[in-house]
Amino acid sequence: MAHETSAPHEQAARHDPVYDELHASDDFAELRRRYRAFVIPATVGFLAWFLLYVVMSNWASGFMGTKVVGNINVALVFGLLQFVTTFAIAYAYSRYSTARLDPLAEKLNARYEEAKGAQR
Repeated sequence: MAHETSAPHEQAARHDPVYDELHASDDFAELRRRYRAFVIPATVGFLAWFLLYVVMSNWASGFMGTKVVGNINVALVFGLLQFVTTFAIAYAYSRYSTARLDPLAEKLNARYEEAKGAQR
């Protein structure tokens, strides 16, 4: 049986109320919305692409074994494109984050620093 107490948990007692104010702000909600707008489609797209590679490798071995140039076949090209896709998504996220997420994050950080300075 879990021991219940009326005293707040030690970690919760150290929680800064400034975080609650920032979390409730429209800017924070917009930051989360923008983040999810990139991350969710990118993740779903990459996982679908990877699953296609795995499915094709298992059930379309004839196609995957088709020679493209010399000893390079479709499976090798697909496999290498997995790496290219990973780096492309990382690059795209970096640019997206710099343009769309960082300005809001900096704004929220400035509000946090201002609130912390006012508490001192």
